[in-house]
Amino acid sequence: MKVSTQPIAPVFPFADGIFPAGCPSRTVLDHVTSKWGVLILVALSQGPQRWSELRRRAEGISEKMLAQTLKTLEADGFVRRDAQPIIPPRVDYSLTDSGRDLAAVMLPLVAWIAEHAEDIMAQSSRTAAQAG
Repeated sequence: MKVSTQPIAPVFPFADGIFPAGCPSRTVLDHVTSKWGVLILVALSQGPQRWSELRRRAEGISEKMLAQTLKTLEADGFVRRDAQPIIPPRVDYSLTDSGRDLAAVMLPLVAWIAEHAEDIMAQSSRTAAQAG
């Protein structure tokens, strides 16, 4: 694993950054970077999907967590719920414009994680073995 010696100096659009406990950014970060929030946003970045498709894609998510995550992301303005008045009922979920903007910046992070996950887990195992 490469170690960078270059400091990363992000430019925050506000003086206190995202670190103060009461900063609304922390609430949004919690919603979108939660275990299921990330997976749902990534799944929906590939187009509208039904409940069952999302549940299948996000392996291991319970119905309760899927419902809660979708409601949270919808309330935040990232996900659109489209209930169609047909029988049987059909509900599609898709990203809003804000959701697509968010997914566009999240997808490179997710791709980086996928590319480096094995190395990171191996390093984590080595560190745990050395400590124990």
